[in-house]
Amino acid sequence: MKKLLVANRGEIAIRVMQTAKRLGIKTVAVYSEIDRHSPHVSFADEAICIGKSPSNESYLRGEHILEEAKSLNVDAIHPGYGFLSENADFAELTEQSGLTFIGPKSEAIKVMGSKLAAKDAVKAYDIPMVPGIDEAITDVDKAKRIADDIGYPILIKASAGGGGKGMRVVEEAEDLESQMNRAISEATSAFGDGSVFIEKYIASPRHIEIQVMADSHGNVLHLFERECSVQRRHQKVVEEAPSAVLSPELREEMGQAAIKVAKACDYLGAGTVEFLLDENSNFYFLEMNTRLQVEHPVTELITGLDLVELQILVAKGEALPIKQSDLRIKGHALELRVYAEDPLNDFLPSVGHLDVYKLPQGKGIRVDNGFEQGMDIPIYYDPMLSKLITYGETRQEALALMKKAIKNYHVKGVKTTLDFGYFVCNHDAFTSGKFDTHFVKKYYDTELIISEQKKEAEIAAMIALKQYIEDQNILRLPNQ
Repeated sequence: MKKLLVANRGEIAIRVMQTAKRLGIKTVAVYSEIDRHSPHVSFADEAICIGKSPSNESYLRGEHILEEAKSLNVDAIHPGYGFLSENADFAELTEQSGLTFIGPKSEAIKVMGSKLAAKDAVKAYDIPMVPGIDEAITDVDKAKRIADDIGYPILIKASAGGGGKGMRVVEEAEDLESQMNRAISEATSAFGDGSVFIEKYIASPRHIEIQVMADSHGNVLHLFERECSVQRRHQKVVEEAPSAVLSPELREEMGQAAIKVAKACDYLGAGTVEFLLDENSNFYFLEMNTRLQVEHPVTELITGLDLVELQILVAKGEALPIKQSDLRIKGHALELRVYAEDPLNDFLPSVGHLDVYKLPQGKGIRVDNGFEQGMDIPIYYDPMLSKLITYGETRQEALALMKKAIKNYHVKGVKTTLDFGYFVCNHDAFTSGKFDTHFVKKYYDTELIISEQKKEAEIAAMIALKQYIEDQNILRLPNQ
């Protein structure tokens, strides 16, 4: 493998290229018109424009990207995450083009891309699943009968996607029809597939995911868990590894279940198996993400592994250079997704100009970043600016460092989730480890952030006044 094209943008494109360059592989960046001056473009050895700013006219044009790749004599394509990363057709086209797709085979993406097909695939492996049905339905009367059997509350979920789209919690029978119609409509709009299914709603779950890595020689490893329970609108915001609530026994049990899921679809490369964990430590298979995850850095820090390097080795047909018995958890890592969003206004996107953009630095601090001071935030893409990651020997150390790093991360011109991250890291529920996926709903209060901002502004004003008085005393000449 001599030349690698990254079919993505921003921080993940840079992240992949960093490893490729270290391995002596030349890199190619793709960019839309609005991304012409983005850092990932200048970081690459070569770069090529693939279309206009909207993603459906650039980063989602799989066939066009492949044509450009072949014209540049590219050997392999890394899709990053988002965009084409879980598009089975793109993976298949890449395979047919004679290029190496750094990810699973298209068939595995296809199976795990449908929640219903995924459930069907893992049936024979005795993996716990949330009570529900394993077929798509549109018949409201049938849905009511199923819901009565399962018991309310229930969860209506889109089969074809995630990110909270096409998902509705139904507390009572009289709300089922309207919520089901909404879920079908939303799923159709978001994924082009209105298939929905019903399962029991787990009231206070934690979201635990297991990182797996598989090669073409029959080796499948789990690289321990990530805790992803702090979410807003079903999207993760704060992640950590390891989880504060898993015992060694439960960790191994979930790890082995994740390995079985990977084997069920003949998996290749890096993937993540997601589980719900209830208050009684029962876990249930949720889905499998057939790509590198946004939160992969926390796994890298506690294992000492480079997941992108392992992806490349596996894609080249090599065997994994490690065994399960070699793996140990060392230390603790936290990640905050820094979004250009306004946490005081329902996390709405905050587009604008980065008047000030200075990253924190220091031992134990890692920032996977895709922006620079002076840039504009495009309206066309996910509003994530970077991932702020801290590492310590203990959870307390990683937390303390995260709070310090947040305060040293300076952004002006747009609103960000930095203050929200600071709120999370200071909250008793989070610091104690006693939280679930309803953390934001239960505890988040915009007034607390506003109060904290006022307090900080007052302190800053007092410090400035004190400094001004001291400076005046120094400058004042004695009476003659």
